[in-house]
Amino acid sequence: MASDNDSKLAELAELHVHLGSSVDPATMWEIAHAQGIRLPTKDYWQFADMITVDKNSRKSFDEYLELFHWTDFIQSSPIAVERAVYQTIAGAYRKNNITKLELRFNPMKRNRNGEQDLDHIFMAAIRGLDRATLDYPVKAGIIVCLDRKFEHKLNSILVKKAIKYSSRGVVGIDIAGERNPEFRYEDYKALYAEAGGAGLGLTVHAGEEEDHSSVSRVVENLSPDRIGHGVKAAESEDVMDLLAKHGIVLELCPTSNLHTGVVSGIDHLKRIFKAFNSHNVKYTINTDGPEMLKTNLRNEISFLIENGIISEKDAASANALAFSSSFIK
Repeated sequence: MASDNDSKLAELAELHVHLGSSVDPATMWEIAHAQGIRLPTKDYWQFADMITVDKNSRKSFDEYLELFHWTDFIQSSPIAVERAVYQTIAGAYRKNNITKLELRFNPMKRNRNGEQDLDHIFMAAIRGLDRATLDYPVKAGIIVCLDRKFEHKLNSILVKKAIKYSSRGVVGIDIAGERNPEFRYEDYKALYAEAGGAGLGLTVHAGEEEDHSSVSRVVENLSPDRIGHGVKAAESEDVMDLLAKHGIVLELCPTSNLHTGVVSGIDHLKRIFKAFNSHNVKYTINTDGPEMLKTNLRNEISFLIENGIISEKDAASANALAFSSSFIK
């Protein structure tokens, strides 16, 4: 990544991208109109503002999650899911030369409360993946997100479907969504063991809007391969040592954490990366949602280097780790 030409030629891998925040507004607009969805505005530019984050303003974590109301709704049909998956993978390659991409979403949030058949949603995502990897030299996989707000029974169904389609492009499971006081990571120990035993990769959102103790609970109960975000782990030397001991990889998303206030600013981000480097905590660089956050993977890497948060060597190591720690085999 020493020169512009080298940067353009370098292949990148991205492991933490949500389908609901990775499709460009123009495509989302077209999908909505093709399905006859009544949007709250007939002005495209107002719509684009509605599903993206203004770089000059911040949203709270809850406000950021609210943006997914419309993106998830618009993507809630087999036709919409297929196109969204295709566009995300194709766009990642065309814009950033990303040749390995893991794309995550919750299929139950795309079946309109059971109105659409869940298997059709899974198969639509697989068709989109197959078409994109046929058209472009990308290795891609789908991570199925469980939800903290869902009943255990619903999340159990998602795990069983993920296992069912593990030979068709589903590569892992995740737990995401807004905080729920009744949710306990401990309750998912058996489900995660079942998924891991079936060959699926295991990742979990933790240490983002929750404190560092959520990271240690996830490690102790779910034995994940990776953790989504995990920045709050930098608050505890014991937690960082735990991550290093188990070789667990963090999926860091700098711009996302800055926009939601999870990270207070550049100086805070510097301290986090410095702590992880000094404790040998493994990490990769990701966007979380490139279109919603108006960023891309190369911008994330450049931002970190230009602000002295990481070195070019750190960036290269993180990218190499993304390739090697991917669930795509």
